[in-house]
Amino acid sequence: MQEITLQPADNKRLANLTGEFNSHLRQIEQRLKVDIAGRGHSFSVTGSEPTVIAACALLEQLFHLTESEFLTPEQVHLAMQDASLMELVKQLEQNTANEEVFIKTKHALIRGRGPNQQNYLKKIMRHDINFGVGPAGTGKTYLAVACAVEALQTEKVRRIILVRPAVEAGEKLGFLPGDLAQKVDPYLRPLYDALYEMLGFERVEKLIEKSVIEVAPLAFMRGRTLNDSFIILDEAQNTTTEQIKMFLTRIGFGSTAVVTGDVTQIDLPSAKMSGLTQVLDVLQGVEGISFTFFTAVDVVRHPVVQRIVMAYDAYDKLHKH
Repeated sequence: MQEITLQPADNKRLANLTGEFNSHLRQIEQRLKVDIAGRGHSFSVTGSEPTVIAACALLEQLFHLTESEFLTPEQVHLAMQDASLMELVKQLEQNTANEEVFIKTKHALIRGRGPNQQNYLKKIMRHDINFGVGPAGTGKTYLAVACAVEALQTEKVRRIILVRPAVEAGEKLGFLPGDLAQKVDPYLRPLYDALYEMLGFERVEKLIEKSVIEVAPLAFMRGRTLNDSFIILDEAQNTTTEQIKMFLTRIGFGSTAVVTGDVTQIDLPSAKMSGLTQVLDVLQGVEGISFTFFTAVDVVRHPVVQRIVMAYDAYDKLHKH
């Protein structure tokens, strides 16, 4: 831990540095994996030694800028892109590669089962955009919700946005009763179930009322920029190529996105190419984006589910040749 006091004492400059609702501090915490606690013009920074030193230097640099500029999330982001800072972050990632990751929510302690789930959690904590691709029951959606809940509880983000394309297996939305929100609801059930388990039913309902947790069909994302949010796009295999590009370009500063899907369960008309299938080729090797591929071995449901997935895999391989 290191203490730092910023001079001169100027409340306007301090507010400029910290950002609205301390958003700039949260941005630094998320990127450098430190905790920043402030009291007046004094800050205590906790974390590993190299990142604490980097965070303190960054705070002083940004405070100096407040003398003449109004800080934006973009400027904070650019300051953190400094080559020496990036080197420290890489070093930290290498040091923590072998540590077990677990997530503490109000109602549960969630661990990744097996190396693939562990790596998935680590990637989500380090990257802005993450893809979890694989069969049902591998925990890809559940673990994404756990990361979202943790980010909300630790104030790294201000809201959670759950998104799903309005395409469904063998049904048409028009046959379902209710308004649009109720029609989308059944397809978001896995996301809701995970939220209820981690936060409790009443808390989730209150957060939805306050729009801290927002549920939206993919079409509603057009034209928006999502800052300080944790966004989960579920069932992404049912997005078109245009839809997934539109979604990925909505992501703003201080946000994390997780895209989950199963490329063997595409419900789109055959003429349309799945956006998820294409994006896995297009974005390979792009910095800031992670990919985790799950297989039948990672299935954490009833053992018979794992055997069903493996049987289908074997059948598909046999009939492709």
